[in-house]
Amino acid sequence: MIRKLLARDTAEAHRVATPLELLFDLSFVVAVAQAAASLHHAVSENHAGAGLLAFCMAFFALWLPWLNFTWFASAFDNDDTLYRIITMVQIAGVLVIAAGIPAVFERQDYRIVVGGYVVIRLAMVAHWLRASRDNPTHRNCTRRYAAGITGMQVLWVLWVLIAPPSLQFPLWVLFMIGELLVPVWAERAETTTWHPHHIAERHGLFTLIVLGESILSTTMAFQKGFDSGVNLISLAVASLVIVFSVWWIYFEAPSHLHSLKKAFLWGYAHLFILGSIAALGAGLAASVDYDLHIAHAPGIVIAPFTTVPLAIFFMCVWYVQDCPGQAGARKYLLPIGAVAVLAATFGPAPIHVAAGITLVVVILTRLVQSPAQRVSV
Repeated sequence: MIRKLLARDTAEAHRVATPLELLFDLSFVVAVAQAAASLHHAVSENHAGAGLLAFCMAFFALWLPWLNFTWFASAFDNDDTLYRIITMVQIAGVLVIAAGIPAVFERQDYRIVVGGYVVIRLAMVAHWLRASRDNPTHRNCTRRYAAGITGMQVLWVLWVLIAPPSLQFPLWVLFMIGELLVPVWAERAETTTWHPHHIAERHGLFTLIVLGESILSTTMAFQKGFDSGVNLISLAVASLVIVFSVWWIYFEAPSHLHSLKKAFLWGYAHLFILGSIAALGAGLAASVDYDLHIAHAPGIVIAPFTTVPLAIFFMCVWYVQDCPGQAGARKYLLPIGAVAVLAATFGPAPIHVAAGITLVVVILTRLVQSPAQRVSV
């Protein structure tokens, strides 16, 4: 059955994630797993620089399509047959990206990833064109989205086909900024009818999925220790404390999406929140390799892949939870925690010290946050 793709009510009651949205999120598990596992191996093999660059490029190719679809679905999802089919095409594109991630890490071959990315994004254009046809009052905005996304895909295809290796990274940065500016340009025409509660829930669910991937990555690494008979109990406890603390801190205080500008910065901040969580799982797995003496990288290379993602996570959550605008100790807690975690990189047992710091931050976060501050979106 085909229905009009009409804008939804921004104050719609009981707006929750749909089964299709959950399936869409789960398709990203495979791709995030590939990116995190590849980063883990790159760090352990002492190819941290190249591995980090490949991870950033691959993760952006996953995060942006997810973000655009999530906000579109919040505004226009009608769950008809055509909507489901187009979304399934997007899921197929995600799986293509997942299949191409190893080639990015092993030989800097971006053809498969870009191919999958273009599939997802052009399917997204089909969604926007449907919305343009059925919503005259949002036609300028939806057409800008469709035109902007299409133009960027042409640039990505040219990038992967003809860009010289020396220019690939600068052009990637330029095109990445271009992709981020498309929604800004489109929403200046008319604001889409995204639902604040729905958006907050969707980001929370995807954060849980990425966090679960970090748990899986760490678990598989610890299995090596059990198989080899090496005692990794203290590292396992430290890793569990870190992962649990990340969950606690993120969900301790819901965020406030009270303006379009705030929503843009809030949504874009999740690139760093989600990327830091995925990188954290890779760092913890590499730390296991180090303790098992199977890593080829020194500790000073491996430790930052736990401490730096943690510090980035602290600072981004500090922003999305509106901590800068709060009074009292809450305003300074997460930045101080970020500095302390970074300092732990250069001391003894950095993972264990970082776990202790995150645990202290969790306890203090609960102590200094009043019930009045726990206001839902």
